[in-house]
Parts: sequence; structure tokens; C-alpha cells
Amino acid sequence: MTPPDASHNRWSDLDRPPLNATALRRGLLRPDTLWASLEVVESTGSTNTDLAERARAGEAAEGTVLVAEEQTAGRGRLERSWTAPPRSGLFFSVYLEPGDIPVERWGWVPLLAGVAAATGLAKSAGVDMSLKWPNDLLVTVEGEERKTGGILGEFAGDGIVVGLGINVSLRADELPSPTAGSLALAGAVSTDRETLLRAVLRSMEHWYGAWRAADGDAAASGLQAAYAAGCATLDRTVRAELPGGASLVGEAVAIDGNGRLIVSTKDGLQQPVSAGDIVHLRGAAGGLT
Repeated sequence: MTPPDASHNRWSDLDRPPLNATALRRGLLRPDTLWASLEVVESTGSTNTDLAERARAGEAAEGTVLVAEEQTAGRGRLERSWTAPPRSGLFFSVYLEPGDIPVERWGWVPLLAGVAAATGLAKSAGVDMSLKWPNDLLVTVEGEERKTGGILGEFAGDGIVVGLGINVSLRADELPSPTAGSLALAGAVSTDRETLLRAVLRSMEHWYGAWRAADGDAAASGLQAAYAAGCATLDRTVRAELPGGASLVGEAVAIDGNGRLIVSTKDGLQQPVSAGDIVHLRGAAGGLT
């Protein structure tokens, strides 16, 4: 008799217990909250892909949350892959419909998710968190800045799907790259994924509500200031690798009202960067605690 595949056995790694969907729904789904439904699946290619398909088919209400214990084809920015062992992290997507907000302000939603994740994790895991523009979550492991999470937003249906992938309990030999980290390796006081997920979603509800109440104005809602305060990219020399192959080197000096990174070049020009890959070259880092 062939034994079951241990990678899909919910009791194969007792240090990584499965999520309790019933308990999560009980704690998060209430009539007066943003979150309308929450589903936990054992494995899927990408929660963003799945939820975006539902949204395009009109089958997702605002506040839908889709969580996977494992993603086999998770996607990051610039079509990078995102993989991790089953139940080693938080892999989830949410669907939001900020329909009454001017669409040019929707670009703040993934940045909002970054602030929410960083503040929620800092409180629940007890780890200093910072943000690398536009949407990487950073921790410090053995004195080095490491990426422990990423955020990806995409338009779908009448709204936007925002996906988050967060390394929670990954061990050193499981990291996908030398620049990756996890909450556990950063000294988290808790790696209970239900606690962490509830904290992130409640923080996201808070920031999304404030942003909507301010008609999507990032400055008036406090979102712009919060992002800048926790952004490790600011006040550093960076290289912006831009779409099309061009690059720009300078000091990251601000996040503007549209969520763009302002880079001051050596010739004194201040260039807004709306898309691209940022490399930190030197300088001090900020943090959210």
C-alpha cells in the first residue's frame, strides 16, 4: 500500500498546524465589518488568480478573503514566482471595491495593504517591520535586511484583488534565496498564523476605512505619512530599474500623493518613479513597530 504524500498530510508537520477556518470566520466576519466571507483551501496555484477569476465572473463580493495553506504558482511583482512549504506562511488575497473613489487613487490600495500588514505583524509577532517601496515587507535577520513578504494588486471585475505572501515559520534551509527571511528567523514572539492573519486583516480594515472616509486622499487619511514613516527605502541611495530597461540612481526622498517614489538625482532633478524594481544601495532604514 502506497503511503499518502506527506506534503499534503495536514498532520505531517505538527509545528505548522492547519488554519481553523471556522475560528477565523467567527473572529472576523461580523455584520458591521469589511470582511464578508473567508475561505481556506488546502492548495492552489495562486489565490490572486483564483479570486480575480471570481471577481471577473461577478462571483466575489467586496470583503471576500481567500486563503491557501499552500501556493504552487504564487506570483510576486514583475511576474516573479513565490513558493514556500505548506503551512509555513500566510498566502491570501482579498477583494475590494472602492468604486466611489476616483480610480486614479486606487494605486494606493496595495500600499495600504503594505502599511496594514507591517503594522499588524509588528504588533502580533513583536517584530520590527519595514517597507521597501513599493510593496515588500522587510525584517532584520542576523543584522541583515531580509524580505519576508510581498504584495501584489491587480484590477479585476469592479474592484481590485490584493494578494499577500508572508513567510512566517520558514527555517534557514527553506529560504528561497539568501535575501529572504521569515518572522521566525527575525525572532517573532508568535508564529501562530491565525493570530497573525486576524491582526493583518483587522489592520487592513482600519486603514481601508480611513482611506475611503477621506475619499481616497492618502494625505488626509494619514496613509501617506504612515507609509513614509515605515518605508526603509526613503533617505537611501537607490537604483530604480525602470520598465524598458532604463535605470535611475539617486536618493529616495519622498512618497508623493500618488504613491510614487521621488528620487533626487545627482544633477538635482527630482524624478517620480511609478513602477520599477528598487535596489537599496546604502543608507538608513525606517521601521514600523
